Amino acid sequence: MDELILMADEQMKKSADSLRTTLSSLRTGKASPAMLNGINVDYYGEPTPLNQISSVSSPEPRQLLIKPYDKNDIKNIVAAINASDLGINPSNEGNQIRLIIPALTEERRREIVKQARKYGEEAKIAVRNVRREYVDLIKDDDSYTEDMQKRMLDDLQKVHDDAIKSIDTVIAEKEKELMSI
Repeated sequence: MDELILMADEQMKKSADSLRTTLSSLRTGKASPAMLNGINVDYYGEPTPLNQISSVSSPEPRQLLIKPYDKNDIKNIVAAINASDLGINPSNEGNQIRLIIPALTEERRREIVKQARKYGEEAKIAVRNVRREYVDLIKDDDSYTEDMQKRMLDDLQKVHDDAIKSIDTVIAEKEKELMSI
């Protein structure tokens, strides 16, 4: 395969990987340390990712345990969790913070599925933009013959279709996970 097509394939795969990362932070009713990835804590005046100033574990399927490296950070961590859009009340236990993840209602599950589909659509748009960019590069390059351009555009379309299929699979898996009780 041409180097240009391989570069396009790599960029398209990054969109699918980014989608997986984004979906891992969605609350599914199961405790996952990835749920806290977007939370920044005020650490000596600087916003710092929660996982850099504490260890996060999941002792039970619906529970997260946050153990700060410095006990003085507990108040700031609790404040950051309360300010986030998680919708979970942290329980301060003196030297650690416990988060109990409530079970999701059917309605909330459907909302999260809609959100997951929205993220999937954004990833597909990113893949289409990569395809458009590389189509323009191929068509604007006069060093390629017409046959070579046609072959490269066909290869690019196949790579695009595979990336879209991969995104659809990721979304379907997340929907299945969300809708199973």
